Amino acid sequence: MTSVQGFSGFFRRPQPIKPEAGQESVWDYPRPPRVEPRSERVIVRLGGQVIADTTDAVRVLETSHPPVYYLPLESFPAGVLVPVGGTSFCEFKGEAHYFDVVAGGVVVPRAGWTYPEPTRGFESLSTRVALYPGRMDSCEVNGEHVTSQEGDFYGGWITTQVVGPFKGGPGTAGW
Repeated sequence: MTSVQGFSGFFRRPQPIKPEAGQESVWDYPRPPRVEPRSERVIVRLGGQVIADTTDAVRVLETSHPPVYYLPLESFPAGVLVPVGGTSFCEFKGEAHYFDVVAGGVVVPRAGWTYPEPTRGFESLSTRVALYPGRMDSCEVNGEHVTSQEGDFYGGWITTQVVGPFKGGPGTAGW
């Protein structure tokens, strides 16, 4: 059990997993979040096709969340990212706009998002898109298959490099 409900009904912070050599704890990530350039090779597949292959990603790191990878818009072939209506708002990054992701006859509604006019400090996201890894055939970071963050909101990418517990699953809303 990673969270404990106190007598007052409020959730307390869970006990972080101690990282081993070469790992990071998401509980050491900052709040507000920070953007970090990365040079690992990131490959995304959908519909049996590679839809992105880049060494120019950035990660957004936020307390209790696995990193969210943002890939350059130009790393996607034409027609893979189809803009759709509707937005959401992040208190840190601003207004998100969404894409259906389309490849190999597969259409995944609202599986990607971008911040075309992000708030100060997140300008590098304006030309990048994030994807929900659990909605793709696969996502890889340096050859390691990514596990998706629980829940359907945050879109974190879990690799063996990061340890939690991670926000997103049932009972974690109060973290």
